[in-house]
Amino acid sequence: MTDFTGPSSRMTVDLDAIAHNWLLLRKKLQNGADCAGVVKADSYGLGAASVSRALFAQGCRHFFVAQYAEGLKVKAALDAVATSFPHSPLSGAPSIPDAPSIYVLEGPRGAPAPEYIKSGLVPVLNSPADIAHWRAAAVAAGKRLPCLLHIDTGMNRLGLNGSEVAALAADRDAFAALDVRYAMSHLCCADEPAHPKNAEQLALFRQLTAALGRPLRLSFANSGGVFLGADYHFDLARPGCAIYGINPTGLPQNPMQGTVLFEGRILQNRLIDRPGSVGYGAGYAVATGQKCVTVSIGYADGYLRSLTGRGKVYIGGAACDVIGRVSMDSIIVDTAHLPQQPAPGDWVEIIGPHQTVDDVAAQAGTIGYEIFTGLGPRTPRHYIGGSA
Repeated sequence: MTDFTGPSSRMTVDLDAIAHNWLLLRKKLQNGADCAGVVKADSYGLGAASVSRALFAQGCRHFFVAQYAEGLKVKAALDAVATSFPHSPLSGAPSIPDAPSIYVLEGPRGAPAPEYIKSGLVPVLNSPADIAHWRAAAVAAGKRLPCLLHIDTGMNRLGLNGSEVAALAADRDAFAALDVRYAMSHLCCADEPAHPKNAEQLALFRQLTAALGRPLRLSFANSGGVFLGADYHFDLARPGCAIYGINPTGLPQNPMQGTVLFEGRILQNRLIDRPGSVGYGAGYAVATGQKCVTVSIGYADGYLRSLTGRGKVYIGGAACDVIGRVSMDSIIVDTAHLPQQPAPGDWVEIIGPHQTVDDVAAQAGTIGYEIFTGLGPRTPRHYIGGSA
């Protein structure tokens, strides 16, 4: 048995690359727009505590999560450091001591209203029921409560529709107990710059926010929206995927830096001694003399089963095909073409400098978001750069 210690898989997250991506996005924003950081789903699986601290160090003061419990974790990570950054390691800018704002996209759910208010998290109000709930909480607390107002412009997922906006505009007391920090909407097709839905949503967003009849700060652009131009920037952009290196533009050239090295370890070398097959279902035939290795990555680690017959990994910088079905805990990789066979314990690149998360997603027939958020918890995250 080969003796190697440590984990069977590992992920290295480059906080400097994440900071670089956020700074690039912020620089692209025009008309004085601020730049938030979307850190929901544990920062797309990369670790929200470390990522949030790295973004805060660069000047990010607006953070978006999906759920209340996620917000508490981000708040805990930032509370300890919110006033402790002497300077930004990449930009050189002095730290801004003001506290971060953490917005919860699912609204005022996840805790009783008094507990929610005490936490300092800011809900996004998505429906008339959300508005009524938060207004009642404000009356009970005897103070105006901060919130964001979500207006649907075509996603038909969350947010107020046109008739609900009209009813809100007609209600004189609608905002009496609410401190609306931003009115927001969400783009459906921002990663397709030429899609007519983008301009359609922009026009409707302007129309519906104007119908409210009061000055409001506005938030519209997601990652792709940042690249659609100044008309989409308004007061606050909400990039997510681009921060983590996923291509937000739909164009071949990705303007973002890669942020992750995801690796598995070789468990065993195989020299096929008679004709047979590899993996479940016996669907991949091998001949006598075939060389392959078994790697400690499977669908339990987020290496999707749909990569069967389509996935590639890199060993010593050389592309190697995944052969046979992806198993729960392992894949089998063809190494016949390598001039020198790797050894058990050697590391195999799954995502990294030779193939991006978007490359792996394309092989799997999905998107980079699903790949990152699906990377399993049994893979340790190691951080370099930033505040690691």
